[in-house]
Amino acid sequence: MELEFKLQVFEGPLDLLLHLLDKNKVSIYDIPIVEITNQYMEYIRQMQKHDLNVVSEFMVMAATLLDIKSKMLLPADPTEEEDEEDPRAELVQQLLEYKLYKCMAFELKDCQVDASHIFYKEPTVPEEVLAYTPPIDTKELVSDLTLNQLNDIFKSVLKRQKDKIDPIRSKFGEIRKEEVSLEDKMGYLSEYAGQHKNFSFRQLLEKQSSKMEVIVTFLAILELMKSGKILISQEHTFDDILIESKIAA
Repeated sequence: MELEFKLQVFEGPLDLLLHLLDKNKVSIYDIPIVEITNQYMEYIRQMQKHDLNVVSEFMVMAATLLDIKSKMLLPADPTEEEDEEDPRAELVQQLLEYKLYKCMAFELKDCQVDASHIFYKEPTVPEEVLAYTPPIDTKELVSDLTLNQLNDIFKSVLKRQKDKIDPIRSKFGEIRKEEVSLEDKMGYLSEYAGQHKNFSFRQLLEKQSSKMEVIVTFLAILELMKSGKILISQEHTFDDILIESKIAA
């Protein structure tokens, strides 16, 4: 009765070569190419004998080993002054790289196995921590701006309001409506900021109809900055100051 045995399955020709080197207890840097080639070819024949599909990469490696074997068996050329490159050098480099990646794969697999044995507790955060609101950093709110820059724009808008006054009609009597309060203006700006993600600080002040409205609007902007509902920024010196809403839908 014919004896049957199971061939070990290898991931590729380099995997088979490493197995043969370990089996023969030889160094990668000094491969006995004749012996290893013979054992490699024997494995290929066994695969063919058992009707196993020998993939092309195994056959390519077989041809490479036979080529190296033939070069190793040829006598050295005495006319060559410099030492010839070892024909095994490229194969050694491939084996070293493959062995490195194989070791890394084993390390990652071990990490995966270790991680599968670890269980984590669901996070529980105390209510007082959830209810905590971090303090607002006023320096971050004004970014690279200063109150002096805001004040400059505020003064320029007031000057424009003053320039709009008719020197003749200003002497006439006028009926004034009740000025808007700071609370009303903050409500208006909060609603406006909820509908506009970005808008101009200067244009917002210029839309006001009176000097008092400009002042109240300016104060309302400062209050909204303090509460963190809006941020202000300026890309370059003398550019318009932009307001970014943090409550826009």
